[in-house]
Amino acid sequence: MIALKKMGHLVFLPLLILSFLISTSSAEFTSKVGINYGQLGDNLPSPSKSVELIKSLKAKLVKIYDTNPKILNSLKHTNIKVSIMLPNELISNISSNQTLSDLWVRSNVQPFYPHTKIRYLLVGNEIISSTDNKTWYNLVPAMRKIKSSLKAHGIHKVKVGTSCAMDVLESSYPPSNGTFRADISGRVIKPMLQFLNKTRSFFFLDAYPYFPWSSDPTKIKLDYALFESKDFTYTDPGSGLVYTNLFDQMVDAVIFAMKRLGYPGIRVWIAETGWPNGGDFDQIGCNIYNAATYNRNIVKKLTSESGTPARPGKVLPSFIFSLYNENQKPGPGTERHFGLLYPNGSKIYEIDLSGETQVWEYKKPLPKPTNDEKYKGKIWCVVAKGANSSEVGAALSYACSQGNKTCDPVQPGGKCYKPDSPIWHASYAFSSYWAQFKKVGGTCYFNGLATQTIKDPSYGSCKFPGVTL
Repeated sequence: MIALKKMGHLVFLPLLILSFLISTSSAEFTSKVGINYGQLGDNLPSPSKSVELIKSLKAKLVKIYDTNPKILNSLKHTNIKVSIMLPNELISNISSNQTLSDLWVRSNVQPFYPHTKIRYLLVGNEIISSTDNKTWYNLVPAMRKIKSSLKAHGIHKVKVGTSCAMDVLESSYPPSNGTFRADISGRVIKPMLQFLNKTRSFFFLDAYPYFPWSSDPTKIKLDYALFESKDFTYTDPGSGLVYTNLFDQMVDAVIFAMKRLGYPGIRVWIAETGWPNGGDFDQIGCNIYNAATYNRNIVKKLTSESGTPARPGKVLPSFIFSLYNENQKPGPGTERHFGLLYPNGSKIYEIDLSGETQVWEYKKPLPKPTNDEKYKGKIWCVVAKGANSSEVGAALSYACSQGNKTCDPVQPGGKCYKPDSPIWHASYAFSSYWAQFKKVGGTCYFNGLATQTIKDPSYGSCKFPGVTL
């Protein structure tokens, strides 16, 4: 837009200079791909080492989930643009207290700016997905307070936003039917879009094709989710737009939803996207081959500035999730396997976030996928190798406290009491708990103390409950 306004004043300049100025202007809002730098691991490299690794991936942007001073100091004078985050738990207080907002900016942004190129500040992470609705209504007021605080401190180059998952939509199929949920549309999303539009900020979207594909792999082709579809396209009956991949469908559903509320022009920034390189036995398609294929292809797409069918040719800036496999992330195994790097800094697979390396130029062969179809058989949940024995006792107590005779067989005289060992008893309790509660959200995790196995741990007359898939 700026280049177009200035074009009338540049018309008499030599064509080469004009071309250079236009390309330089557009380069400020570019197709560079960034990386999400999470810290939920107890074995991760130091911030200074991590910054060197980020450079080795040729990432030009990095997003962190806090304002860690060691990380921000390590990013000084690096020319890497940075996105920081206000923690979810501070949103409610800051939403009604400008003084507190000013203090937070003075303590967490001003000491590093401008030597660290902080350019984006996200107020919370997936607030509308993860917190009660009281916090939802505090979100936009907090965003306004933070923006005012930045201005008051002379910080004008930082865009304020918040990250949203796809569950902000109540309808996403077909994309032209994209609609925000009724419970947030009027009181949360519309004021947020008004703020983003006024401040020329972005709708920061977390878009993972892995999740809709893995929840319905018979209806959605894997190749369509991986940008590998050669013979299948989807035509939106409402818009007539033709889609060649699932990612574009997801992004355009949000674009149509914003248009439906009267904001057709707000730019989208992909705050998170990626594919898991591993996971649990009951999770499909999470492997190195698919992760490398997806991330290499998404980088190729994003750096080509192809846009989406609803916005062809429009730059879609992005952050890939994530830098490391993080061993302390809760939830299913995939949550701990989204990294491009192992915690020791080595690459899980070759990737170049600049997009300069062509897919065929990667030399190291990828391991063949072994779980692209759902596992069929029985799975048990046992104590993980190397689990902290002092923590196992508390987890055992938790599993046994859930009732339903979860731990009766490991009580004195029970069929699974011997060997009389906390690890043995905990393995039985974990498996029993998981077998009973998996259908209602129970996981085989226990703060990292548990792992799935397809080897039956039963011994003698002691039969471990398991999950049959």
